[in-house]
Amino acid sequence: MRISVFSSMAANDFGASAKGQCMGWLSGLFQRDQKADEVDEADDDVILPASAPRSRRKILPRFRGSAVDQIRSGTKAQDHIRLRLRSAFTPSRPIMDATMFAGRTKLLESLIRSIEDQQMHLVLFGPRGIGKTSALHVLCSIAQEARYVVRYISCGERTDFPELFRAILNDIPLLYHENYDPTSDEIEDGLNFGHLLPDAPLTVAALSDVLAKISGTRLLIVLDEFDRAHGAEFRRSIAELIKNLSDRGSRVQLVIAGVAQNLNEIIEHIPSIRRNIIGIQLPNMAAEEIAELIANGQAESGMEFAQARRLIADVALGLPYLASLISQHAGLAALERDDSQVSPADVETAIGRAVEEIELRIAPANRHQIDRAFAEGRERELGLLSRVALQNSGRLDDMHVHEAIDLKVPAQDYLQSLSDLYGLIAPINDDPRDAYAFVDDGVPVYLWMRLMQDHVLRDLVMQS
Repeated sequence: MRISVFSSMAANDFGASAKGQCMGWLSGLFQRDQKADEVDEADDDVILPASAPRSRRKILPRFRGSAVDQIRSGTKAQDHIRLRLRSAFTPSRPIMDATMFAGRTKLLESLIRSIEDQQMHLVLFGPRGIGKTSALHVLCSIAQEARYVVRYISCGERTDFPELFRAILNDIPLLYHENYDPTSDEIEDGLNFGHLLPDAPLTVAALSDVLAKISGTRLLIVLDEFDRAHGAEFRRSIAELIKNLSDRGSRVQLVIAGVAQNLNEIIEHIPSIRRNIIGIQLPNMAAEEIAELIANGQAESGMEFAQARRLIADVALGLPYLASLISQHAGLAALERDDSQVSPADVETAIGRAVEEIELRIAPANRHQIDRAFAEGRERELGLLSRVALQNSGRLDDMHVHEAIDLKVPAQDYLQSLSDLYGLIAPINDDPRDAYAFVDDGVPVYLWMRLMQDHVLRDLVMQS
């Protein structure tokens, strides 16, 4: 493209001889650039920006692979392992492949039994990073194998009830409507349930009437990230829909999931639908389940975690997010040493990198209060409290706090004083045991990882 532009300029501004001279100069320039490009291609570690003079071009890092998950030719074998490692451990996204799903067998059995045998609506809740979304994706896959019609939706702050369910109905063919024969013209024309809705605003009653006509299958509607849907009207409509579907014996069930410490936090109007729903709190994974998660990643990536498996499990505290995060960073640290064996030293490196990541996600005001508490010698104390919270679904209650810290005052007084001093914890609303929780769910993860980074609790963790 550069040659054609200059050629056009030469034809317009110079005579034939001048044009020939210009083209000769361009030919030489092209040959020099082509040789430079050949040198660039041979060196996989630098990029020379074309716009800069060659003597001043800056050496820059390059991506090892491409956006289509392909490794450039001539790269090291470790880069192929690096690609597999990124797929083996995915702390920033849920598990999509059922073969990589670790543990949770009893949980899945409970979910399936509640849906299939009891035909109940489910509410799945727990702290962030506990594996709710991964469990939902695997559940959806299992339900589809059983010929359920499954619709998965991730809610947001602006999720609108009529818009959401119109989209769902538009995706369900009239083949599953009890009033339409499979050979009818409407089905041949590809019509769906959305065509049956009135032009007027969609109400819960109208939606319930349409969903009551589903036949020949069962519809599973999965509403993930339900805690992000803050609209009171949306939550009330969902509660009313659950009651209507249950009262009509509809072949439609809802599975709701979100970050919460109890059932009341995630769905409103519990008394009116209590007999229609089952609330399931996701617990931390057991040690053998974390070991399975690491073993799955080891098989997928080709890395060896035998020396580091126990330490990673101790740091993770049963949280799949932390196990995946530390495993990924530790594997990358080993690859940087040109080694496929992950060592405890690699885990220490991984903890440091995780601390840097997590710190950036914490509000500046909370980081300031953490620094102030550390400066006043409260680091180990807050680290112990963070472990209590991470192992207890975010809750700081009297019993667990007393077990973690040798207090000279009642736990309630101690927690309230910490709340007053630093504002990092606060009472949980309507909690029957007056428990406290960290105000930001990233804070206990950060505090725990900071403590592990500094080796303050290394002996304690290895013995637990």
